[in-house]
Order: sequence, then C-alpha cells, then structure tokens
Amino acid sequence: MKDLMGQAISDYFHNKNPEDLQTETSISELDELPVSYLFRDFEEMNSIEKKALTLSSGKVLDIGAGAGSHSLYLQNERNLDVTALDISPKSIEVCQLRGIRKTVNQNMLEFSGETFDTILLLMNGTGIFQSLIVIDIYLKKLYSLLNENGQILIDSTDIIYMFDADEDGGVYIPAEGYYGEIDYIVHYKADTEDPIKWLYLDFNTLKNAVENNGFKIEKMITEENSYLARITKR
Repeated sequence: MKDLMGQAISDYFHNKNPEDLQTETSISELDELPVSYLFRDFEEMNSIEKKALTLSSGKVLDIGAGAGSHSLYLQNERNLDVTALDISPKSIEVCQLRGIRKTVNQNMLEFSGETFDTILLLMNGTGIFQSLIVIDIYLKKLYSLLNENGQILIDSTDIIYMFDADEDGGVYIPAEGYYGEIDYIVHYKADTEDPIKWLYLDFNTLKNAVENNGFKIEKMITEENSYLARITKR
C-alpha cells in the first residue's frame, strides 16, 4: 500500500508542494479531488456530514478519519471523547499534529479493546465494506465495537444513476455481482495506488445486510442520490 491519500494529506499540511489527487473507478473516468477538501471545516461540509456530526454523542470512533476534520470538530467544538482511526499512517500523523488527542493507525477489523457510543463512517462510509460477499465480517466487527445503546452513523450513495437507461426506464447494469461494487484507484504526483474494492450501497441493500446482523436501521437524511443512515442494535 503506497498510501498516496496520506501522502497528499501530509504534503498539504506541511506545505510540501501539494497537488490535487486524481481518482477514477471501474465505471467512471478520471476526476480531480482537491486535497484542501479533506481539511474543510464544519461550515464547508455537506448536509449529510453536518447531520452526522450533530447526531454524534458520547464516546466516538471516527473510522476512516483521513485528515481528521470530523474528529477535530467533535473534539474541539462538541467536547466529545473522540478516537480517530485510519489505516493510513501519514493521515494519522497529520491527525495527531492537528491536535486530535486519541488516534489509532490500524485496520478496523484488527482494532479491539474498546466500545463506543457513536461510530462514524462518513464520505461513503460503506466503501470500507468492499463487497457484499464480506460485508457480514465488517458488520459483526462493528457490532462488537458498539455499546448496547450506541449508534453507527454511516453514509452512502445509490450509484444506479451512473448506468445507462433505456427508453422504458430500465437500467443496464452488470449481469454478475452487485452494481455498487467497484474498483477505486487513486493517483498522486505521477504515482498510482493499486486498485481497491469499494462498495456503494442503495439503502434497501444496506438495510437487508444490517438486519441480518442484529441491527435495525433508519434513514436520517438524503441529499440527491446519497443518504445518511443510523444503525442501532435490535
């Protein structure tokens, strides 16, 4: 793992000639992601992020914390006990330098020893599940990390709109697998990360998966094709 996302975050924070990230997927062309976007404050966040941060309470685990913007807001503005977790060592280093008091550089599947009142998975939080084939592994892990009366706040996008439709409204989607399972590729400064599996989920598919793993779910807010869901133990 080259950690290009973390390298971009580090370059931006240390002002070492940062460049925009470039991303592409197996169903979309190259797109630019300004690194500054990962450092935005609360007022610059979208309605889904703002709703999630407003709903957060108690002891919080921010999974996939990135540059730490969500964790920083909850720690400094909401005075919550927050742990920022990310698989990227450079991202976690920046989180620490930005003042986040509790950080973990680890894969969420390997993290243990604590439980939380709120678990955050934002910026297409379902992506970390990779595929419907292994989603149960991740949901069981989340169940073990969540306090009995806790909540998971997670967002995703139904990407059915990205596929061609016929005159009758039917959509041409892949014959095999689930249409939200894609390959995601990051480019930075002429270097390229190996493709990773990334999962976009429509709400009903996520609902079926979480209910099969001892949870209940409710949709909290929608924004165009994206939504924020609140998941709790049954």
